[in-house]
Amino acid sequence: MPAIERLLSYGVLSTRDYTMKAITHTDNCDQTMEFGEALGRRLRAGDVVALFGDLGAGKTTLTKGIARGMNVEEEVHSPTFTLIHEHLGPTPLYHVDLYRLETEAEVESIGIEEYIHGDGVTVIEWADRMKSMLPPERLDIELRRKAGDERAMMIETDSQRLWGVVMEIASDADSSD
Repeated sequence: MPAIERLLSYGVLSTRDYTMKAITHTDNCDQTMEFGEALGRRLRAGDVVALFGDLGAGKTTLTKGIARGMNVEEEVHSPTFTLIHEHLGPTPLYHVDLYRLETEAEVESIGIEEYIHGDGVTVIEWADRMKSMLPPERLDIELRRKAGDERAMMIETDSQRLWGVVMEIASDADSSD
């Protein structure tokens, strides 16, 4: 798995104390899944992962890796038409896809708060559709397509615990090189 580069480790925001940022690159879908799997092994109930990126950027692929890391046995695919898939595992995975929604009022109408504050991990694709509704304690990952299957992932959080998760993945990647 590629190492996470510590890019802009700390940046001051006016509304919160600190935002921690990092970037990593993957060369193919397998590496994107591996990163997701490493993340999924470390997530716990109540965690929210907000995914951003264009169509085909790899949000669902990353979510499949998270599910694998969480020991979810069901096949994971994008819930574009149902909006939310609940996957059972040791900790439930709530996979949300907001692609078809346009306003925060529409997002609110699907009862998303119950999932965000529920007993599982919530992964939200197209999280930009609910930006002002996102909890402050979350992990944001923006995926960008590069050449071929290569992806850049910009990772950002205000959460010390989730930043620790990111740095633990980076440390594991460094030690396996």
